[in-house]
Amino acid sequence: MARMRLLLDSAAGYGAYTRAVLKPAPESASIAAGAVSALGASSCCVLPLVLVSAGVGGAWVAQLRSLERFQWIFIAAALAAFGYAFYRLYLRPAPCAPGTACASPAVRRNQRIAFWATLVTAKALVLAPFYVPYLLG
Repeated sequence: MARMRLLLDSAAGYGAYTRAVLKPAPESASIAAGAVSALGASSCCVLPLVLVSAGVGGAWVAQLRSLERFQWIFIAAALAAFGYAFYRLYLRPAPCAPGTACASPAVRRNQRIAFWATLVTAKALVLAPFYVPYLLG
């Protein structure tokens, strides 16, 4: 039992399971914060439409409209988070020690792809109150 525990405890020190890899990069955290803020900004308008389209209904869905007064706070938070992610990805990338995961060009490329995909999706969610009425006719 003690040998098995020793093996399991030491597994974090090998290969891709090092603590440096398990710690999320600041760029990834700010991309996630931007996405969550964009969801919050669209919760007054897009989220009820999606929930009703999915068959989820109830009086609580109408209460999401009360979040509309906080929409600009969510938009500001999303802009700040995406701005910081852009700064960390393009203007001032974090220095990486050779041999770590962040030193790989593929990791940086994947972060940039995730950044742009999330930014376009967030932009579509934030701007939805302006173009959805025209789409629905």
